[in-house]
Amino acid sequence: MTYTLTATVQRSYDETLAAAREALATQGFGVLTEIDLAGTLRAKLGVEVARQVILGACRPQAAYAAITADPSVATLLPCNVVVREVDATTTVVEAFDPSAMTLIGGDALADVATEVRGLLTTALAAVAAVAAGALDATGDGGR
Repeated sequence: MTYTLTATVQRSYDETLAAAREALATQGFGVLTEIDLAGTLRAKLGVEVARQVILGACRPQAAYAAITADPSVATLLPCNVVVREVDATTTVVEAFDPSAMTLIGGDALADVATEVRGLLTTALAAVAAVAAGALDATGDGGR
């Protein structure tokens, strides 16, 4: 089983990070936490890795539904979305696939996992569309 949803885009890291934030907001996610992984590893270990940030995204309605079905699923919240620079013109946006929650909570989490997976997939598609210049992050071409 694949455990991530991924979009690889031909756009700079900074532009893709902004598009990812906007696309998540459009799908009803707030960003609760932001971890500069490259900066943290540089400061703590003195190592260099590609620029990347972990966005802790949360959609309150879905989080509530998930913890109501199985309180232990809170260990998987918020939804982590990583924006990682590959090179000057390529960036990867990757999210934990909520479908994997069903391995923990079974059928009780299936509906919320399906809903959140759909929202994250739509957000990643919007980021890819922005990168392609086809649409803005709202998915409506700016209309």
